[in-house]
Amino acid sequence: MMKFLPIVSAVAATFALTAGVAHAQAYPNKPVTLVVGFAPGGATDRVARLVAKSLSEQTKQSFVVENRAGANSNIGAELVAKAKPDGYTLFVGSVSNTINQTLYKKLNFNILNDFAPVVTLTTIANILVVNPKLPVKNVQEFISYAKANPGKVTCASSGAGSSIHLSCELFKIQAGVDLLHVPYKGSGPAVIDLVGGQVDSMFDNLPSAIGQVRSDKLRALAVTSAKQTPFAPGTPTVSESGVPGFDVSAWFAVYAPKGTPKEIIDMLNKEVNKALATEELKKAYESGGFELPPAPNTPEQLAKMTQDEVSKWSAVIKKSNITLD
Repeated sequence: MMKFLPIVSAVAATFALTAGVAHAQAYPNKPVTLVVGFAPGGATDRVARLVAKSLSEQTKQSFVVENRAGANSNIGAELVAKAKPDGYTLFVGSVSNTINQTLYKKLNFNILNDFAPVVTLTTIANILVVNPKLPVKNVQEFISYAKANPGKVTCASSGAGSSIHLSCELFKIQAGVDLLHVPYKGSGPAVIDLVGGQVDSMFDNLPSAIGQVRSDKLRALAVTSAKQTPFAPGTPTVSESGVPGFDVSAWFAVYAPKGTPKEIIDMLNKEVNKALATEELKKAYESGGFELPPAPNTPEQLAKMTQDEVSKWSAVIKKSNITLD
């Protein structure tokens, strides 16, 4: 009886491998849902719909965006964390989720433990903009003005815990200034008040602010990314403007529930990277102010970035002493 064990084991291994390959080849054979944790029209929603369109065309199967807004994307994230790990319910996560891991006292999921990283979709620089009436023309003048008026210079955001808010908190720490955070329910109303002079400054997502800069309704002082961006030519980085090491980028990525087969993860990664290489999507990204993620854009790279971002924002949040229920 013992002599048959190697044969049985080999057959079982072959069957498992064949089943895994067949599973990957059959996927997707029904519509795939991309859950976005924010309302329609925002940056996360916009990039998700661009990629979903390309994936639908490539795979000949529908990739549908479903908005589950609330709690700074936590509602959508929890939905996907508890979904069946079969590749048909995915989450379009962002830097907000790595911030939320520390910001919220109670979460029913963990971005590091309950998800399988799939692929990065894009990165977006934030941009430090001020009302033109503020008597500053660069970052150093802004810092000097803030130090001369401690606690009086306002810094608007799209809401507590957003990357826009945390950009301001990190700037306060690294530049040694005391700015007054003013949260809004979204970037739109915050920009309206910034243009109107009700608030002084904002670290807005570049795509939503650049139009106001180009029309001279806002003054751009610097971008928050490590390198200058072609979407704001001539605008220096915060780091090269006197705050060394300052580096903040909003980013968006696809995650699957933990336990999703590796064959499906790899297939999705391959298809998204294929879509990102098309001229159609490149042009759509360029018009929207979205930057392509660096190659080779693997699940492993996204996993490392997610861990690094959780650690980075945990330190900022703890030092700023901000939490949400």
